[in-house]
Amino acid sequence: MSAEKQEIKGLPENAYSELKPGEEYKPIMSPDRIHPEVNFRSVLTGLLMAIIFSAAAAYLGLKIGQVFEAAIPIAIIAVGLSSATKRKNALGENVIIQSIGASSGVIVAGAIFTLPALYILNLEAQFYQVFLSSLLGGFLGILFLIPFRKYFVSEMHGKYPFPEATATTEVLVSGEKGGNQARLLLVAGLIGGIYDFIIATFGWWSEVFTTRVIHAGAMLADKYKIVFKMNVGAAVTGLGYIVGLKYAAIICAGSFVSWFVLIPIVSYFADGQTIAVGANITKMLGDMSAEEIFRNYIRQVGIGGIAMAGVVGIIRSSKIIKDAFGLAVSELSGKHKVDKETKRTQRDLPMKIILFGILATAVVIFIFFMFGVIHNLTQALIALGIVMIIAFLFTTVAANAIAIVGTNPVSGMTLMTLIITSLVMVSAGLSGTSGMVAALIIGGVVCTALSMAGGFITDLKIGYWLGSSPYKQQTWKFLGTLVSAATVGGVIIVLNKTYGFSGPGALVAPQANAMAAVIEPMMSGKAAPWLLYGGGAFLALILTMIGVPALAFSLGMFIPLELNTPLLVGGIISWFVSTRSKDAALNNARRERGTLIASGFIAGGALMGVVSAMLRFGNINYVNATWFASHTAEILALGMFMILCGYMIWETLRAKKEE
Repeated sequence: MSAEKQEIKGLPENAYSELKPGEEYKPIMSPDRIHPEVNFRSVLTGLLMAIIFSAAAAYLGLKIGQVFEAAIPIAIIAVGLSSATKRKNALGENVIIQSIGASSGVIVAGAIFTLPALYILNLEAQFYQVFLSSLLGGFLGILFLIPFRKYFVSEMHGKYPFPEATATTEVLVSGEKGGNQARLLLVAGLIGGIYDFIIATFGWWSEVFTTRVIHAGAMLADKYKIVFKMNVGAAVTGLGYIVGLKYAAIICAGSFVSWFVLIPIVSYFADGQTIAVGANITKMLGDMSAEEIFRNYIRQVGIGGIAMAGVVGIIRSSKIIKDAFGLAVSELSGKHKVDKETKRTQRDLPMKIILFGILATAVVIFIFFMFGVIHNLTQALIALGIVMIIAFLFTTVAANAIAIVGTNPVSGMTLMTLIITSLVMVSAGLSGTSGMVAALIIGGVVCTALSMAGGFITDLKIGYWLGSSPYKQQTWKFLGTLVSAATVGGVIIVLNKTYGFSGPGALVAPQANAMAAVIEPMMSGKAAPWLLYGGGAFLALILTMIGVPALAFSLGMFIPLELNTPLLVGGIISWFVSTRSKDAALNNARRERGTLIASGFIAGGALMGVVSAMLRFGNINYVNATWFASHTAEILALGMFMILCGYMIWETLRAKKEE
C-alpha cells in the first residue's frame, strides 16, 4: 500500500516507558504501510552529509580531542531541507539521510583515536592503510551489531534511555509535525546553541567551573588533590536530563570514587615516593595535579572496569548470542526461512548475508594484514583472530554504553586492545617498529568496529521509534561507511602534512598521543599497569554481585569528572520536575516537555559545535585565553549555568496535561 499523508501527533505515550504485559509499541510510521525511505534524494543527501561531517569531525577531533556527534546536526539539516522544499511524508527519508550521514562521526572516532599515533611515532602510514582499517572496521561493526538489534531496541524497550537517539528522534518528529512542540524545540535549540557557542567562540565565561575559585578549594586541590569540577555546557546538561537520575547517579558515583577517594589516597603517599612509577611517567606524585594523577593512574582502573563489565555483559548476553547463532545455523541449513509476512519494521538483513559478509570481511582483513601490514602468515592469522574476537566481544559493550549514557568508551576499550595485541604479537615474535605499526592498525580496525557498533545502535533505535525499515538502514549504512572512510583517510594525511601531530603548532590528537605512549613501551618490553587494570576488573565484579550496573560505574571512573557532574544535575532536574505533582498525567507531561527542551539543548549545542569547528578551522577565535582561564570567568560560568538550569525547570513546569 502506498503512503498517504498522515497527521503526525508525536511519539506514542509508551515510547520511553517499559511496556506492560501484552502491550505493543506502535511507531509513527505504520508497519502496515510502505513509506518513502530510500530514493535518490535521501541517499545523495546522506552521502553529502557523510563527506562534509567526516572532514569537520576529523579536524575538530584531532585539534581538541572531542568528536561531535553528527547524528543530531544532520537530522536538523534533513528536516530543514524537507521543510524548505515542502516535501511531504519525508520522515522515512530523513531517517535514511541521518543514518547514512552519521557514519561520519563514528568512522572519524575510530580513525583519529589510533592511526595518527603512527605519525607521532615517526612511522609511515599510507592512505590505503588508513582507509582500509577504517572501512573494514566499520563493516565489521555493522555486521556484528545486526544480530543484537532486536534485543537492544525492542526487547529492552523503555529500559535504556538512549539519550542521543532520543534527542535525534525528537528533532525528526518535531520537524515533521510542526506546531507548539516544534517551536519549543526551536527555542530550546537556540538557547542551548547560542549559550554553548558563546563559550566556544567568544569565551565570555569559562567552560568548566572548579572549586579552585575559592582559597579553601585551591588549598584542597594543591595539598590533598581534592577538586570538584563541572562542565557548564547546555548540551551535556540536556544529556543528563535524558539519561535520568538513576544512571546519572551511578555514573557520578564512579567519578566520585575516582576523584574523591582514589586520587586523594594515591596522593597521600606522595611524600614517600623516591622514583617515578609507570611507563613514560617522569613526574613524582607530589608534583602531579589531581588531573595528572587521574590520567596516569586512576583512569586505568576505569579501563579495567569497562573491560570486566564487557566480559560480564557477554556472559549475560550468552542467550542472545546463542539465539543468533541458532538462527544462523537454521537459515544456512534451510530449516528456517524468513517469513514473508514479517512486518517491514521487524525485518533485518538475512542471516545468510550477515554471515557471508562477516566471512568476506575477515578474508579481506587477513589479506590486508598479510600483504599490507605484517607480511607473515602466522602473525597475520593471529592478528585476524585478535580483531574478530575482541570486536565481537565488545560490540555489546559499545551498544550498552551508548544505550545508557550516550558516550562510547571506545578509547578505553581500544587501549585495552592495544595492550592485549602488543602482548600477543611480541610473544609471536613481532616487536619494534613493525610491531608498533601492526598493533596500531589492528587497534584502528577494532576501534572503528566498536565505534560503529555504538553509533549504529543509535540509528536503529531512531528507526524503531519512528517506524523505519531496519534492513534498509542496514543496507545503506555500508555505503555511508565507504564514503566516510575514504574522506577520513584523505583528511588525516592532509592534516598531518599541514599541521602534524607532534611538536610546536601541531594538532593535539590527545587520544592518539595516549595510544602512542602506551604502545611504545609495550613493544620495547616494558610493563603495563596490570595491577590497576586488575583492580578495576575486581571492582566491576563486586559491583555486579551487589546489583550495581558495573559498566555505568566504570564509565564514570573513565570519563573526566567535569563531564559527569552536569549529567547528575540534568538527572536531578528530570527527577524534580517529574515528581512535583500528585497527578501522574501532569508529571508525565512535564517529563516529556523536559525531554523536548533537553533535546533542543543537545541539538543546538551539537549544531553550533560544528559552526565553532568551522570558525576554528578558519582561525577565527575571539576567546581571550587569560580571561577564559580566570576565576572570575569560572564564577560567572556558575551563575550562567544556574540561570540555564532555572530556565529549564521553569519551562518544563509549564507543561499541561493536554499536551
